[in-house]
Amino acid sequence: MSTKTMEAVAHSVETLKSTMLHRVIVMGVSGCGKSTVGELLGAELGAGFLDGDSLHPQANIDKMAAGHPLNDEDREPWLREVGERLGLAESGSMVIACSALKRKYRDLIRAQAPGTVFIHLHGTVELLTERMGARPGHFMPVGLLESQLATLELLETDEAGVVLDIAATPAQLAQEAAAWLDARA
Repeated sequence: MSTKTMEAVAHSVETLKSTMLHRVIVMGVSGCGKSTVGELLGAELGAGFLDGDSLHPQANIDKMAAGHPLNDEDREPWLREVGERLGLAESGSMVIACSALKRKYRDLIRAQAPGTVFIHLHGTVELLTERMGARPGHFMPVGLLESQLATLELLETDEAGVVLDIAATPAQLAQEAAAWLDARA
């Protein structure tokens, strides 16, 4: 194969990648690095990125800041909004950082954005606590980590997703997630 042919094939592959639609939720409990990894993954995919926390109504933020965990009723409108935003990614890819802790939450998102895949960032309680303690000014107090871990339902075998260990760097996690998405294509 000539150099020009190889370059044309490589260009075609890159063009195909850039036109692929990815609807991705980077999920996990608070402190796992969803926003950081999500933003890096979005850049890696040439996709839009949105931090799902920015979609919380003020009442949810106030409740969490006061040290009270959200309940399903609090989360439902927020999760619908996350799904709607993801569903609007018809002409391009979108990555949203969203806890998506329960199966029914992920189902709600998928109802609004079919084909959504989940990148679950998972780690030890010690590492999560350390990271949460190092985040100045975040509305989610370390004390709510326990309630999030109790709420967390791991991805089921019929859910499109992958679990990644947060002991890796955010850049490594974004690369692993992108490689997993490429392998699915």
